[in-house]
Amino acid sequence: MKLPMQRIGVAVMVLIVLLLGNLTYLQVIQAPELRADPHNSRTTLDEYSRQRGQITAGGIVLARSDPSDDAFRYLRIYPEGAVYQPITGYYSTVYGATGIEKSMNSILAGDDDALVGGQLGDILTGRDPRGGNVQLTVVPAIQQAAYDALSSKGYAGSVVALNPKTGAVLALVSTPSYDPNPLASHNQDVQRRQSDIINSGEPSVKLNRAIGAVYPPGSTFKLVVSAAALQNGYTPTSQVTGEPTIDLPGTGGATLSNFQGESCGDSGSSEVDFVTALAFSCNTAFAEVGMALGGDKLRAQAAALGVDGNGYDIGLDVTPSRLGDLADPAAVAQSSIGQRDVAFTPFQDAIIAATIANHGVRMNPYLVDRTTRPDLSVISQTEPSVANQDAMPTAVADQIRDMMIESESETTGNGSLAGVTIASKTGTAEHGTDPKNTAPHAWYVAFAPAEDPQIAVAVLVENGGNGDLSGTGGKIASPIGRTVIGAALGG
Repeated sequence: MKLPMQRIGVAVMVLIVLLLGNLTYLQVIQAPELRADPHNSRTTLDEYSRQRGQITAGGIVLARSDPSDDAFRYLRIYPEGAVYQPITGYYSTVYGATGIEKSMNSILAGDDDALVGGQLGDILTGRDPRGGNVQLTVVPAIQQAAYDALSSKGYAGSVVALNPKTGAVLALVSTPSYDPNPLASHNQDVQRRQSDIINSGEPSVKLNRAIGAVYPPGSTFKLVVSAAALQNGYTPTSQVTGEPTIDLPGTGGATLSNFQGESCGDSGSSEVDFVTALAFSCNTAFAEVGMALGGDKLRAQAAALGVDGNGYDIGLDVTPSRLGDLADPAAVAQSSIGQRDVAFTPFQDAIIAATIANHGVRMNPYLVDRTTRPDLSVISQTEPSVANQDAMPTAVADQIRDMMIESESETTGNGSLAGVTIASKTGTAEHGTDPKNTAPHAWYVAFAPAEDPQIAVAVLVENGGNGDLSGTGGKIASPIGRTVIGAALGG
């Protein structure tokens, strides 16, 4: 009898050890994952049992929680809907959280360590615990102007606006957008119907074009080439080619041409100065300058401006921009006009414009201005910080600014602002498998007032606006950029 009993005892002990091990694994190792699982109804009910904090910008409430009469005590509301959805994201019982709702969840839900003391006080006094609040840097007048300028024309595109002196995000718009309120509904059928709509739209309403997609930047990349050139022997008065077409070395006869095959500025000259080349966005000139500089210098300057990095920490996921392969002179030439494998987010292009505006100092961008407790006492306050003190020398940035002022004077499109000097650069970027028969992407990057910049902006409009093969950055994107600048300057 003893031997069987011993075996049973050992088996029981093994089972107890396995049980304890499994409990330890669940409670210690897997607990965070299980808690974060949107299908965990206990966690969801717990989170909805207290009032989630507000997301605000410029005194406007972008997200709040109102009392509800169902099992979930509070309903998440987005008063500004689609205008701010690319920033706020949504908070859903079925699909979890996105955007600021996700990245700042510990504050908004009241789980952050900084809020524990207040929650103990709430328990002792009988008050319901509440989450903290998140205040953004976005300026509502600028955000609304940018959204209206894109959506009123039915454009798929983006506007990003920054304060060049601080890095604060003044606007971050992506269109088309969608209303996040149905996703916050307590009715799961309503949530699923909205999800089906979001996932079936074309052009996609789900894509955050400001930070989540990359595009060939076209001639806006010439600002990067200009910065490298002005540090390596070129001056604004340097003579560069004005020829309408050049041969690409090592390609067996491939050529690169200016827009519409004209000589630079339609001057008929074989050479023009560097200012003219930028003002008229002459491809042949910048291709030759890029090849003369070489890929290493272009890559170093692009990296100083944040290209080929790890994105930006703004509380939203920003897709990294890239320069691509610069394996040979032909690749360098094509990349120097923002084509081939060069791919930027509008956010990255806004960073470049802001750095030039800030005399060559690249600031760390930020979207969250401060977080506060339910009583509005401050938990954290973001202070402006420098990402790269020498992204380009001050003298070079100021030379590019002056060249961009000349570029603006040659830029078509309506919406000029009386009494405001704008420094800008347009871009018209080919893309797709049949680029000559595909409407180009239209770009406009700018800052103003040029003498004391208060705003830097990047505008992207996909596919020439509405499939216009003749759509250009000047024609399509610049009026939007000027509207946004006007809103920022009170015009």
